[in-house]
Amino acid sequence: MTPVLRVAILGAESSGKSTLAAALASHFATVWVPEYLREFVDTTARVPREEDQYGIALTQMEREDAAARQATRFLFCDTTPLMTAIYSRWYWNRVDAQLSALEQRHDYAMTLVTAPDGPWEADGLQRESEAVRQTIHEQVIERLDERGIGYALVTGSLEERMGQAIRLLNPDR
Repeated sequence: MTPVLRVAILGAESSGKSTLAAALASHFATVWVPEYLREFVDTTARVPREEDQYGIALTQMEREDAAARQATRFLFCDTTPLMTAIYSRWYWNRVDAQLSALEQRHDYAMTLVTAPDGPWEADGLQRESEAVRQTIHEQVIERLDERGIGYALVTGSLEERMGQAIRLLNPDR
């Protein structure tokens, strides 16, 4: 049995992570892991507090592990604990020890970063502003560089991003 390659899709709010993850999963006839934070906000009707961060990241990882058992060839992961840690640093200037340990598990075959080059769209509780989106994008790039994690920045329309990602995932074609 061929191992499933996990693909992390990272990026700031309203940068197209979910759209890209769903489109790639459809293209490759596999599954993807939606961002649990969105469900958390919807079900609790509030933004997360600092003490929620570890549980959010842990649930994300548990769902990723469960989806890996159903995936074929690729598993597209709409965010990872690394993003939760970046937001913890942004909002509370720290990352607790448990979340930090999860963040260190960034073990993906590929990391795609969605550029904040499309229109910013507010969605109620979860998103702040275009300025925050740009700052978080810069922090994602900075954190990946600090950790020595290779990544590919995907830009443009969904079709352009799909083309870029597919070429990266199928380099021999």
